[in-house]
Amino acid sequence: MTSAAASSDLLDLVRDIAVRAGEYALEARRNGVSVAATKSTPTDIVTAVDRDTEELIRSLILDARPDDGIVGEEGAAHIGTSGLDWIVDPIDGTVNFLYGLPAWAVSVAVAEGGGADAAGGPGAIDGTTLAGVVSNPVTGELFEANLGGGARAGARTLGVNRGVPLHQALVATGFGYAADVRRQQAEVLLGVLPSIRDIRRNGSAALDLCALAAGRIDAFYEHGLNAWDHAAGGLIAREAGARVAGPHGGPENSELLVAAAPGLHEELVALLRSAGMQA
Repeated sequence: MTSAAASSDLLDLVRDIAVRAGEYALEARRNGVSVAATKSTPTDIVTAVDRDTEELIRSLILDARPDDGIVGEEGAAHIGTSGLDWIVDPIDGTVNFLYGLPAWAVSVAVAEGGGADAAGGPGAIDGTTLAGVVSNPVTGELFEANLGGGARAGARTLGVNRGVPLHQALVATGFGYAADVRRQQAEVLLGVLPSIRDIRRNGSAALDLCALAAGRIDAFYEHGLNAWDHAAGGLIAREAGARVAGPHGGPENSELLVAAAPGLHEELVALLRSAGMQA
């Protein structure tokens, strides 16, 4: 199942589901949105549209592939028997979505050999991601990749910026919801900022990884991501030439994800370590 041809066939379905879910969420946003609940902290929100969009995605997946598993942000995991697991974030960038900022996306990926939160630790993907799509319904941009088939935005082939020295790198990151976590992340950032061109905080890890793939930023790092935040975007960045890794160079997980072109990746990891990031 891991051939480029097989992953390309899956990509067609992933793309169709992501586009349909994005159209649904965008129309719901136009009709108004409010906070339905909070999760880990009062600022970690979920809207009814998050939940309804994930339900739509689940139904579309199960209609097409009833034996596959599903791991989503808002609902309980569906255990499959096929060996394939879908990793779904119905709205990545929910705060942006709530406020009407245009940086939110539907992220859908398929992995072979395991879903999320398995042997690689919390936030890791236990298996090989075969296909992934990140759809920004507001801008109409659709980022996609399949294993061994490269990364694209529409008809354009994506590629990361290469040969960028650390001091000229535009780096994106994100922050957690808990106050103590944000404080630690801010302390690390104080050690990073003097050594790079500048920092960007866009509010969607999926779109940050796609921006890296498209050459709009040079690197991305974040602590605290879940598998659904980076499953599709991580594949898109890899297929565009980025190195995507986690603690001690292993798989990315909730402790750390660092993504950049080779060379810059190693420089950024060293800078993060010197700035106090333990992972």
